[in-house]
Amino acid sequence: MTQRNVLRGTNDRCLHSKASLDSEQADGMEQEKIPETNDCDSEEGGHGGSAAVTGAVTAPDGGWGWVVLVATIVVLALTLAFPSCVGIFYTDLQNDFHASNSETSWVPSIMTSVLHAGGPFCSVLVERFGCRATVMLGGVLSGLGMTASSFTQSISQLYITAGVITGLGFCFCFQPAVTILGHYFVRRRAFANAMSSTGTALGLCTLPVLGNYLHSELGWRGSFLVLGAVLLNCCVCGAVMRPLQPAKRRGQPLMNHGPPPPEKEEKGKGWVRSTCSFLMASIRKHMAFDQLYNNSRYCVYAIGITWMMLGFVVPLVYLVPYATANNMEQGRAALLLSILGIVNIAVRPPFAIMFNTAWFKGRHVYVFASALLVNGLSNSICCIGPSFTVLVVYVSVYGLSMSVVGSLMFTVLMDIVEMSRFPSALGLLAIMESITLLIGPPLAGVLVDRTGQYFHVFFACSAVVASSAVFLMVSFWWLDKRGRKASKQSQPAALPEAARAAADVAPGCQYCSVPTEGDKDKASANGAEYITSV
Repeated sequence: MTQRNVLRGTNDRCLHSKASLDSEQADGMEQEKIPETNDCDSEEGGHGGSAAVTGAVTAPDGGWGWVVLVATIVVLALTLAFPSCVGIFYTDLQNDFHASNSETSWVPSIMTSVLHAGGPFCSVLVERFGCRATVMLGGVLSGLGMTASSFTQSISQLYITAGVITGLGFCFCFQPAVTILGHYFVRRRAFANAMSSTGTALGLCTLPVLGNYLHSELGWRGSFLVLGAVLLNCCVCGAVMRPLQPAKRRGQPLMNHGPPPPEKEEKGKGWVRSTCSFLMASIRKHMAFDQLYNNSRYCVYAIGITWMMLGFVVPLVYLVPYATANNMEQGRAALLLSILGIVNIAVRPPFAIMFNTAWFKGRHVYVFASALLVNGLSNSICCIGPSFTVLVVYVSVYGLSMSVVGSLMFTVLMDIVEMSRFPSALGLLAIMESITLLIGPPLAGVLVDRTGQYFHVFFACSAVVASSAVFLMVSFWWLDKRGRKASKQSQPAALPEAARAAADVAPGCQYCSVPTEGDKDKASANGAEYITSV
């Protein structure tokens, strides 16, 4: 009798919890909760006087989020697409500085590499000052870098101004914009990420036309000066990325959690030891080495993306030089990049709607790998011949597959890791990418200098990108198979119905959450569970 009463009381508590759950889910709004915080830092610099309270932040999935989405699109158009447009000035840089293909290719290579390698520094700034201030700082840096590039007198100076300074500014703009967008959208996250990726396509469509016009009117120095002014628009985009507030506006703004008040240091503790401790703590916090070691899906994804980047962006750098080297006019060669951007703009919105449907849940990584395989194989098309018609077919197929890859790259990463770990996971992945992004174009330049032919570069890129796609596809299939096998083995043996009911109802009536794709290989470190089933 006592056991029956206990079981009945436990079931009553469960029914009461389930009723409350159903009423909450009836609103149709998914909520993302961040860990409770007691930070007292203001948005501007972390020294304001907002009251320190605890509370959860609700992702609006709309509202001001649409403004943030538009700002993110513009930021991606001005940052991710910019290195590819340097190819328009490739020949002029070679002639003015008397540089080889390999030496000249270091300019977009360093720019793209620093764009990704600055991830940990960007994470520190986001935590200290917030996404808004970090994006505005990036806009200032990128504008100053391109302005200074117009006054350089050697190719090595261009490495510093256009490569390091401008690339670091791009990093400070790009990564916080993607991060805060993931917090503004939860239920529509796949749609928001896919739509934001149209920014890269928008940049590929407009920047080559603008660059070619400026090149013909002002030369490469005047073009760099004007483009530096254009990049200052990132400051305007950052200004609208206001931090989220808890419902009653009593908590700390999202993505602006400053460090806790520093404790008084012991007198005997030296500044060297303090600095080393701070650096080690920052590395552990802002670079997700724990995910690399413990989350096998993140490890596989990081390896595959790192290898992919060795040849993914190289065709964009060498497409215009390849066309002009085969007697194609500069204007028509630049038009190829614009066609590539137009294809991306046309197909990414429909893909954004399609990838947000229920059927694609859990299949994002396989669609991503399939598109990556097509993208790699498409590089072989331009090797058929250098005619304008063949290259238009090439950029059309390349742009179609590139749009899928760009739409799903961040969505897959968000599926693999928790949003609380997304900035650090993105930072570590960006560091790994930067290595191959740095050496990819110069290696292609060495290949061109040795052979005297550009089409060897496209063959090499085809092999690299296609092999990374096969690696991702096979690896995730094996991980899914292992996960299904482990879940079957962990199922409890058949129990009597009363005992099974007692076993299913845990103390406190805890509900199980349906894990996302990345939760299969890791335990939730912090943050609220999405309660979806009893």
